[in-house]
Amino acid sequence: MEQKSGQKPKRTEAQIREERLKAALKANMGRRKAQARARADNGADNKEKE
Repeated sequence: MEQKSGQKPKRTEAQIREERLKAALKANMGRRKAQARARADNGADNKEKE
């Protein structure tokens, strides 16, 4: 059986889970990097005030 070009292949439960975890990890890393940048900026501001 051939698939039509407009149809997506069916994904298994493992693939769905993998994609969901990948997206969650990417979002989490983005938040952590933003927090680290904010802390670094805040630390630099405190040093300038002294």
